[in-house]
Amino acid sequence: MDPLTHTATGLFLGRIGLKRWTPLATPILLLAANAPDIDIVTASGGPLSYLHYHRHLTHSLAAMPVMALLTVLAVRLVARKPVNWTGAFFAALIAVASHLLLDLTNAYGIRLLLPFSAKWLHVDLNNVYDLWIWAIFLLCVAGPFVGRLVGSEIASGVPAGGHHGRASAWFALLFLLFYDCGRGVLHARAVAALESRLYEGATPSRVAALPGPANPMQWKGVADIGDSYAVETVDLLAGFDPTRAQIVYKPPRDAAVVAAQRTPAFQVMEEFSQLPLWRVSPAPDVPGGRMVELSDLRFGPPNQPAFVATAVLDSQLHVVRSWFQYGIPLPNQGK
Repeated sequence: MDPLTHTATGLFLGRIGLKRWTPLATPILLLAANAPDIDIVTASGGPLSYLHYHRHLTHSLAAMPVMALLTVLAVRLVARKPVNWTGAFFAALIAVASHLLLDLTNAYGIRLLLPFSAKWLHVDLNNVYDLWIWAIFLLCVAGPFVGRLVGSEIASGVPAGGHHGRASAWFALLFLLFYDCGRGVLHARAVAALESRLYEGATPSRVAALPGPANPMQWKGVADIGDSYAVETVDLLAGFDPTRAQIVYKPPRDAAVVAAQRTPAFQVMEEFSQLPLWRVSPAPDVPGGRMVELSDLRFGPPNQPAFVATAVLDSQLHVVRSWFQYGIPLPNQGK
């Protein structure tokens, strides 16, 4: 999920009672709820480095205690005030766990079992940015402040209660729980609709229903039918018509594809991709050359992919250059 959702979750965990576990609990919880995303520092090595290391070891079960302890140490050193080490550690551990659980719910996924397994795990319930979660969380963050201001106007001189914001925090966290349960039911319905159809007369070998940022009733449907993918929106209210699906053909794994697979950009992208789409076309700037692209159909439409590895090959199928970038690739970029 996004940093705003993680930060608000840390705040709500404090308001429901975890802030009583130790002095400096609020900054510890806010920092711990975002701590796994420290891997953003790998972006300094370029897009490929970030793709490889984002949601890597910092998002694993094995690293949870380390992330929690480092958070407590950082807050203790910066604030220069004592903490209850036991209470602070377990509060931070819960906040780190909330980060992993939230990231597990979206289509990007996490490698939860590193360093023992690099398998990506994801349950495809929420978009990385979910507008409904944002709206409810914003109301629950702002509500107690508005209530405090109104209360002070009505009864000036009456101090605010120590439990201000607890009810709204419980509401936000319970909303998140029931919202994801509801999306789980809707996701199962979307998957069932995709699995029960034929696409150009073929039964899909696997399907994926991917969430959008706003409408829980609409899912991006992808069906793998062997030599092609069928891509179409699944609208649980309006019904699903597989004959309207966009058919995206997979090119054969020829020598150009094999040559591109040997490059670091394609090796990392293949590890990441769950619905890989290859494209092979003439290279626009190399006479007799080929351009090979690998994208992931989970992100962006087929003609505007959000994650793309690209290789340009000469007429002898030697790689001239290869690169990875977010968004539509430009043939003259990268090395």
